[in-house]
Amino acid sequence: MRVHVNTSAAHGEGGDRRLVLFDLDGTLVDSTQGIWTSTRAAAAELGLPEPTEAQLRSMVGPPLQDGFAGAFGLAGDDVDRAVLAYRAHYARGPLLDADVHPGIPDLLAGLRADGTTLAVATSKPEEFALRVLDHVGLLAQFASVHGATFDGTVRHKDQVVAAALTAHPDGERPVLVGDRAHDVLGARAHGLPCIGAGWGPAPPGELAAAGAAVVAATPADVPAALAGLEVPR
Repeated sequence: MRVHVNTSAAHGEGGDRRLVLFDLDGTLVDSTQGIWTSTRAAAAELGLPEPTEAQLRSMVGPPLQDGFAGAFGLAGDDVDRAVLAYRAHYARGPLLDADVHPGIPDLLAGLRADGTTLAVATSKPEEFALRVLDHVGLLAQFASVHGATFDGTVRHKDQVVAAALTAHPDGERPVLVGDRAHDVLGARAHGLPCIGAGWGPAPPGELAAAGAAVVAATPADVPAALAGLEVPR
């Protein structure tokens, strides 16, 4: 897996070497519309009914293979066909239909100023993730970006979290910030706490039910949530 590494963003100005990992879709950016239009295009190519809103919502966050299998009941070659149709449509323009969530630039700048190392761990293909981050002006904030492979051998959250941890062996007290249950579970697989991004698309209660250490209502609440993880309970 090719990994983007930005050595200039490895550490901020302070002395804290804490490692904070961020999910991309739903956490850093609102990419809902691009994902939805490409999901509709894939469904149409496979001759499926118009996706329901529930099906569309379920596609924001998890790996595409899991989304098409779980929400649309596809299996085997049909999953592969849906993924290929989706990506072909997505790469033609909807990929860049993404907006940075309000408060994210200030959050990232503040964490870096405190010396925190920032990295991205996403189930989106790494090449797509790099393009989105560059397009919205966030790429320079991250020391590294870790995403899925197009062949599907790397796609689950625990796999990209593992890649990020390997890339930053000196990162202290790692934590993941993510907006869906699979983010919480992927972090837990490595013993990491997950701060739920309450501003994302998860239905009410999903993040807490999955075991998020805390759910931050807005990006501005993340520093306090990080500090709270240090308090013995």
